[in-house]
Amino acid sequence: MYNTWRAFVLPILVLLVLFPFVYLILLSLSGDWYFPEVLPQYFGLRNWETIISSETGLLQSFLVSTVISLAVAIVSTLSGFFISKIVYYHPKKRILNLLAYFPYILAPVVFAACLSYFFLKLGLFGNVTGVIVAQFLISFPYAMIFFSSFWNDRIKSFENLVATLGGNTFNAYTKVLFPLAKGLLLVCFFQTFLISWFEYGLTSIIGVGKVQTLTIKVFMFIKEANYFYGALSCCLLIFPPVLLLYINKKYVFKKVA
Repeated sequence: MYNTWRAFVLPILVLLVLFPFVYLILLSLSGDWYFPEVLPQYFGLRNWETIISSETGLLQSFLVSTVISLAVAIVSTLSGFFISKIVYYHPKKRILNLLAYFPYILAPVVFAACLSYFFLKLGLFGNVTGVIVAQFLISFPYAMIFFSSFWNDRIKSFENLVATLGGNTFNAYTKVLFPLAKGLLLVCFFQTFLISWFEYGLTSIIGVGKVQTLTIKVFMFIKEANYFYGALSCCLLIFPPVLLLYINKKYVFKKVA
């Protein structure tokens, strides 16, 4: 009875999960599909060919989003790792960890509006650097909270052992801390990359429409009711997360297991 129920329900669940992604791919390959037509009048690679043209700038937006997300993920992961250690040894670490949750109290749009005056004065309004800094302000606290569970008395004893054996701080990080935290570093990198990759509120306010990330393009096409280009940009948007999930499963969790 259980095997029969599982054989019936499991394929349905798989189809429900995969249907939105398959439909997006089909829609990105379609054109001139209007009600009540059952099938589109055009089906091919015409929409994808426009990626390399200047008509939509999707390829440029994809590259801009990739550069921003990589920069935010790398800086947030490394700084979060080092700062979380300082916070752990601080006598008021509970208060400092509590303050790390502050950026998540406000909605991203409200948080960006509060920062806009300072970004305008610093010349970071409407450029890629400003968007990277703004996204860092929400990714770094996440990284610091993420690594807060790594530091404990066991890790501290390893550091003391390195010092006892004549090692310096560089040896402690390269020979002990980084190898022990390798899995956590990769997971945090993936998470902060995704935070930056799907970020819309901060980017739309700080970028003021001049920084055309892929997320901005998706919402722009949806507002214009251009569903075919919208589906195409969504396919580009979900490609890096799917790739990261594959890498995560194959290399990170496999080693942990």
